Amino acid sequence: MHPKVLVDACADLVGLVLKFDHPADQVVSRFFRDHRELGPRERATLAETVYTVLRKKLLFDHLSPSGSGSKERRMAILGFYGPRDFLKSGLSEVEKRWLDNCDAVQPEDLLERHRHNLPEWLVGPLKQQLGAQFWPLAESLQQPAPLDLRVNSLHDKRADVQKELGLAGIKAAATPFSPWGLRIDGKPALTRLDAFARGAIEVQDEGSQLLALLLDAKRGEMVVDFCAGAGGKTLAIGATMRNTGRLYAFDTSAHRLDALKPRLARSKLSNIHPAAIAHERDDRIKRLAGKIDRVLVDAPCSGLGTLRRNPDLKWRQSPGSVVELTAKQAAILQSAARLVKSGGRLVYATCSILPAENEAIAEAFGQANPDFELEEVAALLEGSKVKDARTLCAGGEGGGQFLRLWPHRHATDGFFAAVWKRK
Repeated sequence: MHPKVLVDACADLVGLVLKFDHPADQVVSRFFRDHRELGPRERATLAETVYTVLRKKLLFDHLSPSGSGSKERRMAILGFYGPRDFLKSGLSEVEKRWLDNCDAVQPEDLLERHRHNLPEWLVGPLKQQLGAQFWPLAESLQQPAPLDLRVNSLHDKRADVQKELGLAGIKAAATPFSPWGLRIDGKPALTRLDAFARGAIEVQDEGSQLLALLLDAKRGEMVVDFCAGAGGKTLAIGATMRNTGRLYAFDTSAHRLDALKPRLARSKLSNIHPAAIAHERDDRIKRLAGKIDRVLVDAPCSGLGTLRRNPDLKWRQSPGSVVELTAKQAAILQSAARLVKSGGRLVYATCSILPAENEAIAEAFGQANPDFELEEVAALLEGSKVKDARTLCAGGEGGGQFLRLWPHRHATDGFFAAVWKRK
């Protein structure tokens, strides 16, 4: 595709995404469906340009007024994913000079907001938590995330799959913490691989994989994934159960559970039972009260730990939406806790980096439920032979109370988890 045509297409897509009417990934997917003439390279350029604009929106908002043409075109030029020479061959002389001037701006000459590219309501809580580590986090959130895979341990071994991917020209490295994870650079066409077709691999961030490790579901147990969504963690849990027992995948969205069906078929797991529920107080929940060995609540959250993958969330979320989410999180956790039998385990998790959605929810639940005893996450991970387990945790006297993953420290999405045992 000619550079000028590609820049025009990028501008069109940037304009659609910046309306923030829908999640960015949905807008991009719809654009590709409407423009089937686009090849893999063009699609990659378009998608990465959009995500660069979203990651650096405040900086580009600052630089773009000095340019010419529509705002979406200026934003697309600033965020264009590809060689500068290729880009410039599709620009006017005025645009080239403007872009050179923008490229010459030094980070130290910018205001803080143009360097961190985060909404102000989010900056305060993060600086309070992290201190000097705020800037490494801010920089990491402006980078693309690596692609993590989970090897289906029911039928395959990580080393074997790693070698198989290597033969297909895909370099994969073992993840440092999850025993099932592989990390690859780039975005190869995984769906064309035999390893994908036979269910040997699933795309899943290493942090998410650790939640299944924390739940530690055993053979023959009764287990519930309370907010299963598309089932990534459900599949990991089913494999740890060695395809035995009974694993319920509950979610209030039948549409999300539908996305689990093809993945479930590939996995060859038969112990998983997806079920749509009306709400957290559904009759199905009442019937299982006090009967479940292990319950995972990966609660609906702001998703702010996934900003490397979903940078639009920082512009689509707000303090008000977080308040609404925390009320929902507390209600879901309280309802899910009713399922846990005496001696059973409850895990609460989010992919948020905000204390309001994490420690605050866990502490309030603990105060309201004295029959649940908080377990030290670091000790649980050490028991599962996770390397450097305490570096993944925070809180409590020894700093090992909760799982606390950060993109800049652990190269995972931001994750939180708390674990309780019912007395």
